[in-house]
Amino acid sequence: MPGPARRLIIIGLDGVPPDFLFRRFRGVMPFTSGLVERGVRASLRTTDPPISVPAWPVMFTGVDPGTLGFYGFRHRTGASYTSTYVPRSDQTPAPTVWEIASGAGRRVAVIGVPLGYPPRPVNGVFVSDFLTPPGSKDFTYPPELAAELEAKYGPYPFDVVFRSQERTDLFRKIVEMTETRFRIAADLYARERWDLFAIHEIGTDRLNHAYWKYFDEQHREFVPGNPFANVAREYYRVVDRGIAALVGAADPDTRVLIVSDHGSMAMEGCFCVNQWLASKGYLALQGPVAAGTPIEKAPVDWRRTTMWGSGGYYARIFFNVRGRESDGMVAPGQIPALRQRLERDLATLTDPDGRPLPVRILDPKTIYHEVRGDAPDLMLYFGELKWRSGGTMGYPSLFLRENDTGPDDAVHSFDGVLLYGAAQGVGAGRDLPEQQIRDVAPTVLAELGLAIPPHMQGRPIPLG
Repeated sequence: MPGPARRLIIIGLDGVPPDFLFRRFRGVMPFTSGLVERGVRASLRTTDPPISVPAWPVMFTGVDPGTLGFYGFRHRTGASYTSTYVPRSDQTPAPTVWEIASGAGRRVAVIGVPLGYPPRPVNGVFVSDFLTPPGSKDFTYPPELAAELEAKYGPYPFDVVFRSQERTDLFRKIVEMTETRFRIAADLYARERWDLFAIHEIGTDRLNHAYWKYFDEQHREFVPGNPFANVAREYYRVVDRGIAALVGAADPDTRVLIVSDHGSMAMEGCFCVNQWLASKGYLALQGPVAAGTPIEKAPVDWRRTTMWGSGGYYARIFFNVRGRESDGMVAPGQIPALRQRLERDLATLTDPDGRPLPVRILDPKTIYHEVRGDAPDLMLYFGELKWRSGGTMGYPSLFLRENDTGPDDAVHSFDGVLLYGAAQGVGAGRDLPEQQIRDVAPTVLAELGLAIPPHMQGRPIPLG
């Protein structure tokens, strides 16, 4: 049976590891630190793969990536060798908690939570997310809200270009984006007595990717006294002020849930998976390849290729299957032996220093309840994600010390943040063991006093 209904504010901070909120930046976040002291705290184990999409949709639908059919920011289109697409909100097969709450007559406000484009009708207001196509004006529900926000705040700041060599102006843009989003949130929050209010901020993730080597003393490229050594402390002051302005306006009975979709950590570099596959004879080329050539533009001889990969935070491996791909050469019955050979070859990998490079191999068919959409055949994690997967080719080495798609200092880690408590008041904090990201959705519904639908794969977290 549903419990008593409470109003709930959800603050999603993209890419924030538990250490940042629970220890490292508490000194510059007095308001959030108060929530930490009196709240329920835990690390939140993210999805496989640990990427914002699928992590945020999993968090707020309560079903796994395979059930959703989301495996990253970019998906292969069917059995195409070169065509890709970015997933959209209208491809989500399971309802979000705000759609369920809206259907139950609750008033909801949602700002920037992926997947948010196109905006979904709700009983309240909805603002799209950082994956909104550039130039879009149809990014809110109701539609007229977009013009209202831009008349007051200027062009809506969905995201920043963070893979850039320029750093000074980038930091200003990240700060301005975050401040604007929290001002909009405070404005919308003041309009009425919401049952569920949710905001997502992408700036936390962008700071990690652009500045990690500048503020993390353990990063291999950290230089003491560099001009950006204090950017993280400065930025988290901004985040704390935004949280304080929003949560400070809530009454004592309102609860606050601060979550992140995954953590972050220093990047070791990039492993060029397609270049390695070519060196082992899995991927055949028709001629030389210029450095930095994406697999989609490389001169691949598909009729002699057994598998290839896509780059990113992990490697998506596709077998070139007869009857599925247009030039497929691997009979379905040959796949088990081909996979065993691949596993043996991966087990021999060493990093640039000659040490073994661990590779974790995941099969979507065995880790998810079901597999929908355009899933990879295998998923590979290199060095427990510290090494990105490079889909481009043509380099003198299999390893790059930089991301092959632009400057980047950080990769994703598995542990995000869960922090829950009353908006105001006092109390003793409590630590929980690690929780699962799919359990957030049923927890939200329990807080709202709503029944948990049977399709959800998670369970309510015991917040007490």
